[in-house]
Amino acid sequence: MKLQEIQNAIRELAVITETDAPFVTCYADLEGDPRAHRRVLGDRLFAIRPCLPPAQSADFEDAFKRIMAFLASRKARESSGVAVFSRGGKHPCFRAIPLRVPVPNHLSVDAIPNLFQLVALKDAYHRYVVLIVHRDHARILEVDVGEITRELWSARPELRDRVGRAWTHEHYQNHKRDRGDRFLDEKIGILDKLMVAGEQTHLVLAGSPEITARIRQRLPKRLQDRLVDVVAAATRDKSVDVVSATLARFIEHEQQESVQRAGHLVAELRRGGLAAADTFPTLLALQRGQVDVLVVADGYQPPGGWACRDCRSLGQAQYQPAACPDCGNRAIREADLKSEMVRLAELHNVEVEVLRESDALFGLGGVGCLLKYQTLEEYFGDGSSE
Repeated sequence: MKLQEIQNAIRELAVITETDAPFVTCYADLEGDPRAHRRVLGDRLFAIRPCLPPAQSADFEDAFKRIMAFLASRKARESSGVAVFSRGGKHPCFRAIPLRVPVPNHLSVDAIPNLFQLVALKDAYHRYVVLIVHRDHARILEVDVGEITRELWSARPELRDRVGRAWTHEHYQNHKRDRGDRFLDEKIGILDKLMVAGEQTHLVLAGSPEITARIRQRLPKRLQDRLVDVVAAATRDKSVDVVSATLARFIEHEQQESVQRAGHLVAELRRGGLAAADTFPTLLALQRGQVDVLVVADGYQPPGGWACRDCRSLGQAQYQPAACPDCGNRAIREADLKSEMVRLAELHNVEVEVLRESDALFGLGGVGCLLKYQTLEEYFGDGSSE
């Protein structure tokens, strides 16, 4: 599934209205030993069943059966990983998302879908372009969530029709004969047009060190700014093998960008700027619509929380009211604040940065955010606007 399709699925799941029936969320790594994800699901199932209210047991079993049926299907077996969201009851819902990359095994039950791992995957796997260059041919590949989705251009004669109608036969033949700097400049020109016209935000070069060094020197600044890494590749290497080599490097680059965002967050907090940290301030900013970027540690474990079933107001469990302070409804339920914050971020089109490891972020409570603006109370810092 492509990144845009994953984004669309996240948005659809984020707006689903909760019911009395529980939502079952399952992430499964299907690339390794199948016994691994079965063991995790079995252990979680053993832990979940005794915790369910009797009124929800039948709906849970119905939802879980649909998940197991999908995991046994051919579509699941052809995937490296899968995210499945299932609800039974009077308003059933089922959404399965096959993935070309593995995800950590997980099973949970809540009133809403648990989108964290799907959002983390979206953060790690941006669309990017790989330019593979050798002395006599070149390939430009689009990579989307770990999979080659398009061969945007190739110098091989059998693919000349893909170059575009604007290229004349004479131009193509001259390009084929070129073996010097003009050959490289034309590749860069094609790449530049493709990236300006498309949605690809990152670039990886691959090929012999000699050729990639020459390419890198000749890249215009707008492409140099998008360059993530340079990877050695032999002429005989298949496209899929080259992309596999670039993937780990690209994820490392994305994680470094997330670390930089965390550093920016810390700097803003130190100077009293547009930032907030820890669970309650971040949650409050998300509910107000103030957040520009949500920064969350992968291992962040929030305190217990509560949610209003009617207006979806949220708060920490230690301050759980008898009735919702916003709408007066007494239908208050327990809430996983990590899942709720991610859902709010997606509803408000907030960028989410997920860090695998960050001592600085954990020192701030494991979560924080960069703000669009400050309220008057925050600006004056004394709880009043006088």
